[in-house]
Amino acid sequence: MTKTIFANPFRPGAGHPPPYLAGREQEKKEFADLLEQQPIMTNLVLTGLRGVGKTVLLETFKPIAIQKGWLWAGTDLSESASVSEDSIAVRILADLAPLVSGVVVGEQETRRIGFIPKEEKKPVYLDFQLLKQVYDQTPGLVSDKLKTILELVWACLRNTRCRGIVLAYDEAQNLSDQAESQQYPLSLLLDVFQSIQKRGISIMLVLTGLPTLFPKLVEARTFAERMFHVMTLKRLDKSESRDAILKPIDQQSCPVRFSEKAVSEIIKHSGGYPYFIQFLCREMFDSYLQRKASGEINPVVTVAQTVRKLDSDFFSGRWNRVTDRQRELLIVVAELPHCDEEFTVQEIVEKSKEKLGKPFSASHVNQILAKMAESGLVYKNRHGRYSFAVPLLGDFIRRQREEGSI
Repeated sequence: MTKTIFANPFRPGAGHPPPYLAGREQEKKEFADLLEQQPIMTNLVLTGLRGVGKTVLLETFKPIAIQKGWLWAGTDLSESASVSEDSIAVRILADLAPLVSGVVVGEQETRRIGFIPKEEKKPVYLDFQLLKQVYDQTPGLVSDKLKTILELVWACLRNTRCRGIVLAYDEAQNLSDQAESQQYPLSLLLDVFQSIQKRGISIMLVLTGLPTLFPKLVEARTFAERMFHVMTLKRLDKSESRDAILKPIDQQSCPVRFSEKAVSEIIKHSGGYPYFIQFLCREMFDSYLQRKASGEINPVVTVAQTVRKLDSDFFSGRWNRVTDRQRELLIVVAELPHCDEEFTVQEIVEKSKEKLGKPFSASHVNQILAKMAESGLVYKNRHGRYSFAVPLLGDFIRRQREEGSI
């Protein structure tokens, strides 16, 4: 790195847009194609591991939809939204209300206060209060009430320039049916949208979440398999990763640049995950600036130093929450050749026979994996295999072993 003081061009963070969005042109095209449907037959599931850029891409979809004449609403789906059917329905009402609150649906007569009574007519708007009133007064199940609201909203927009509405929800893996309390918000969502779309109502559902999301949808309603196009975000390839590293520097004309060796090391240790690229690059720039400000003439910042901070900030907290036996199993998994892709119970059992004095049985592996799935460390994919829910966890475990930390 050469000397000078400058603004750091990198922005790691949950959902923070990077200075340059690399490698997502095909995904943007696929989404744009979905907006051309008439009627809507396919909704979208955007899925992938944490750090792969789902939330950022979802925000990139918004201006594409607006440019094509669609209205956009949505938010994060907190766990509270899946407590009951009513809670998810009211969540949708709240998201739709800002889009239609300027629509006049009638007039209300009012009396002016004074000696001579005079009637005035006041416009009635399709705001949240009115939507909630219609919802509450509609007889039937929650699904009947929500369908009525969606039909009303679309009836008011049908003859405008609006081509449709996108309802986009991030962290949708939090949505689940609650059989023990006889509440089925996930099934409700799928049933209602399948029904209104069959009637030609142009309201599209976009759900973003971890890889557990789509299997949850199919488990709730088997027709979900035909209702959604699944867009799985992969890691960036080497060329795309290189663009994500170098183009922000070029765009902001930063006088400090990475060496070719540093670029290669960042690509290697980030694994092509956009969040890790942003993290490593930002930390290296910050470290350079701090050391420069402290008086160093020509600071040297290495990727290896920054990877240790990544281990401390991102991985260590998760690692410290697992039990000793879970940790032992994860160490075995990290020895598998494709552990950062997927692995099976049998592969863990066989590898444990090579590595441990007390190997795991298949039943014990199943029990431990189930516990770790509950805590969000692993997940079971649709092919019955397991994968890390935390990207590059295998690399972290191997680094800890090489340094003698475990």
